[in-house]
Parts: sequence; structure tokens; C-alpha cells
Amino acid sequence: MAVQLPPQFLQRMEQLLGEEYDAFLQSYEQSPRAGLRVNTLKISNEQFQSKSPFELRPIPWCETGYYLNAEERPGKHPYYYSGLYYIQEPSAMSPVEALQVEPGDRVLDLCAAPGGKSTQIAAALQGQGLLVTNDLSADRIRALGKNLELSGVRNAIVLNETPDRIADRFEGFFDKILVDAPCSGEGMFRKDEDAARQWLNHSVESCSMMQRDILRTVARMLAPGGRIVYSTCTFAPEENERSIAVFLDQHPEFQASVPAGSEHFQPGQSKWAVQVEQELAEGRSVLNKMAAGEQPPSAEAISQTDRTVRLWPHHIEGEGHYLAVLDHTGERNRERSIAITSADAIDVKASSYNKAGDGQAAGRMRRDKSGHAGKETKGARGGYTNDNHDRRSAGKGSKPHGKHDKKGQSARTVTNPVNGLEEGILAWTPFQQQELNMQLQDASSADPRYMIVYGSNLYVSPLDEQRLHGLKVIRPGWYLGTFKNGRFTASHALATALVPSEAKRRLNLALDSAESIAYLKGQTLSIAADRIECDPDVTAKGYVLVCIDGYSVGWGKWQQDGNLKNEYPAGWRWM
Repeated sequence: MAVQLPPQFLQRMEQLLGEEYDAFLQSYEQSPRAGLRVNTLKISNEQFQSKSPFELRPIPWCETGYYLNAEERPGKHPYYYSGLYYIQEPSAMSPVEALQVEPGDRVLDLCAAPGGKSTQIAAALQGQGLLVTNDLSADRIRALGKNLELSGVRNAIVLNETPDRIADRFEGFFDKILVDAPCSGEGMFRKDEDAARQWLNHSVESCSMMQRDILRTVARMLAPGGRIVYSTCTFAPEENERSIAVFLDQHPEFQASVPAGSEHFQPGQSKWAVQVEQELAEGRSVLNKMAAGEQPPSAEAISQTDRTVRLWPHHIEGEGHYLAVLDHTGERNRERSIAITSADAIDVKASSYNKAGDGQAAGRMRRDKSGHAGKETKGARGGYTNDNHDRRSAGKGSKPHGKHDKKGQSARTVTNPVNGLEEGILAWTPFQQQELNMQLQDASSADPRYMIVYGSNLYVSPLDEQRLHGLKVIRPGWYLGTFKNGRFTASHALATALVPSEAKRRLNLALDSAESIAYLKGQTLSIAADRIECDPDVTAKGYVLVCIDGYSVGWGKWQQDGNLKNEYPAGWRWM
């Protein structure tokens, strides 16, 4: 066996699986399956199929997901740098499919880094509604921001917060919530040997306690008629069926529903939840300390766990997962706006005003009477989540925006938001008119957008800034760029989310050309003026949206000497 599995784990799996145990064990002799998911924000599924450089085989439970041959290197192709797909383990695509996101939804991805499921949600939203994506780990948040940027997401907010603090701001707000819960990671042992080595450190008991707290909190944030999808990458029934049974007993306004695509998976095992209760009664469960004195879940709640599903490596081509769909039985209001209304009113305290730098998890920032920010540090608790196996696709994130001191902490002073916003808009407006063919939605539209300034960085957000006050915000929306002394400098995030027609100057590089790789390596290109495709009202000199095979990858600045100054971020370059 290639993977060294913990003896305690093997003993328990043999007890649970019975006659299936040998087949389960044999699955660890097989190599993990690689997959990619098409980013339909940039290309349609059909278009990608017609031009894919890889041999694709459909993943049954995800319409835009495909298996790859083991020898393929999808992370070393210009299409990856163009954001046309996300490299993702096949089983990890199932939770978002079960969430059934629709354009216009308000969606929360609570445990999101490195961002595979968030980019999948964003593709389903198709730029409408909003996505609040969060992770508690400051170390992993940079990858989350980068993957959203690479995918061309315009309507996402990135937080580095605790569930409780988010719930205080967003009670009854979201239509759909994904909880890809921190867990003991047993389903990842084949793909990630470190997960097997660290298994005892991520104890089932501690993970169960965390999962229970998270589920209790997210229930507060769901709007009537909404949906929660709870997923783990563990086999432990204590973290799966029993966690769901306890939640359902404590929240009678919810019911478990059979997930879409369940025909490809195995059903949840209510009998295992019953077995956990028997072990608790006999004092031999890993949950004995946590569950002491608790009322066991009801037979009705336990029976509903048969509607959940398990993804087993000996039944599918993918790693081990568990999935539960929890639907609120109230009536959904499909007419409400995402704007803050009197019904959404929140108490905004002037003393709590956070301006974390983009791309980094700064401490909480509070304003003194002069309006300047002081820093109050706060640690973050990490956890093992299902997307842990997607880390290699994240790479290094783009640099934090703004100036930093020697220790890497934010040295930015929070300016008056009204004056700063006016300055930002005054710089942005002529840039938009001179360089772009696009108009941003405003706050009066059906799907409103708001301009927000953090320091000298300008964003367009799907939420009014009032909603974000007091939270540790990494990125409040689509990052447009920086401004100083009336001059606007466009961000890479602006370029990656544009389609070519939205830029007044465009340069299309051939997919198989040396120029494409040279650009991705950060090299200056020699480009004749007549190769720059220009709108009638501009000349070649200025910002150029660089595209590869018609898909935006970044900015260049064409200069009079025929050189295209490369604006591709250093941390993203082809190595």
C-alpha cells in the first residue's frame, strides 16, 4: 500500500464497512484522479470542449467538470493563466452542485480557501447577486483572493473573520450558504499523505465541536426558504451523520433534502449515527467528553441522515466526501434586493471601522477621535477543509496593495471615507472614459454596486460599505486599482475580469506563440503599432488589454518606441 494509514483508522473502517472493507482498502493502491472545472465566467462549456488542449472525460456530477489524464500538466498552459479553468479534485466539485446557486442569489462560502468552490459559485452566479467568501486562516486567504481574481470574478467580497462576527452583520441575509467544514480529513489520505500523518492532531472530537458551532451560527445567517450545504472530507460518522442529526433536532425549521446528483453516490448511514449514540451510552465514544449530559438526537432527526450522501473512493473516481443539504422550510422572498433596506437595518458603531489591506489579513482597525486607524491584533484558528487538496492550483497571490513596513504589516492610514471616495472617483472617471468601454452598475440598479475606497485602493462592491463596518475585510469587491494625485493606476484584477471589447486597446497573442510565454514570464515585448487593435477614438499608446487566444490575461502599456511594457504581476509569472 502506497499510503501509510493509521491503524486506529483502519480498525474503525473495517468495523463500519464490513464486507466492503477490502474494496475500500484496495482503492488506496490507485492513484488519485486529477480534474479541472471550466470557468464559465470566461468561456462556455461547449467552447472549451472544442478547443481544449487536454483529453477530457466528463465528471458525472458536475456539468463543467472533467477528468484529466495523469500525465497532463494543466497548470503549465496559457489557458490556465487566462482563467479558463480551475484545477480541482473531482469529488470537491459536488458540494456547489448540490447548493444549486442561481444568478442573483446572495451566497456565503464560509470556509473558502483556497477558493475552488468559491470560483464555482461565482461561475453559477454569472456576475449577478453577490458572493461573500471567507476563511479564518490568515495564511490561506491570499490564495483565495488570487483564485477569484484569476477567474475574473466581479461580485465577490473576501473576509477573514469568525462565523459569529459575520452572523452579527448578516443575520437572515443569505439565500445559499456553503459550509465546507474543517474536519479530520480522512477522505484525503490517498491524495495527501500529510493528512494521514496529521490525523490524530485533527481529532474527531475537536472537529465535531467546531462543526456544531459553525452549523449553529450559519443557521442565523440563512434567509427563510434558503439552503445550507454542509460538506466534509472525512468518513467519521461523528462529524457527518451525527452532526447533522444534532443540528436538525436543534433547528426544527430545517429538513434534510436529497442532493442533486445523488444517483452517483452512496446514501448516508443513519445506522452509524445510532451506533455513535450506543457508544456514547456505553462510555466508549470519542465524543464522550463533549457530549456528556446531552440529550441524544431523536429517531426522526437521525432517520433524515439517510437523505445525505457519501462519496467513497471505492465507488467513484474521486476522494472521500460527505454531503448534506439542509433546506429551510420557510417561504423564500425572491423579490428582495441585495441593497440594505430598513428590513435589513444594522447597528453601525462608529468605534468599529476596519480597513484591512487587500491581499493580507490585517488586524482589526478602530478609529480614534481624529479618524485615524489604530491596530488591534487578533489571531486566527485554522482547520482542515475539503479544498486543502486544491492548494497547488492557487500558487502565490498578488502583492498586497498599499505601503507596508518592514514586518509586512499595513502602514496605511485610513482616510475620511467620503473625501477618499470623491478622490478615487475623480481619478477613476477619466480613466474609465479614456481606456474602457464599460459602465459600472450603480446603487440604484436592481443588482446594485457601490464604490468603496480602502486607503488609496478603489473597489466596486455588491454591498454598501455600511454592511462591512467592523469586519476584517480582505477585499470588499472587484479591485479596480489605485489612485494618487488625481492619477489612476489599473489593477490586474480589473484586466482579468474584462472581456476584450471592454478595453479600448487590445493585443491578442497566439496561443502557441513564444510571445504568449514571454508575456506570462514578465518580459517586455516588441510590438508594432498596427498590431494594437484600437477603438477609433484612441491611438496605440497607453493601456493595452493583453489577451491570449482572445481571453484577457493582464495589462501592458504600449510606448512610442514600439515596446509593450509588461504589467503582469511578479508573483503570478510563468516559472
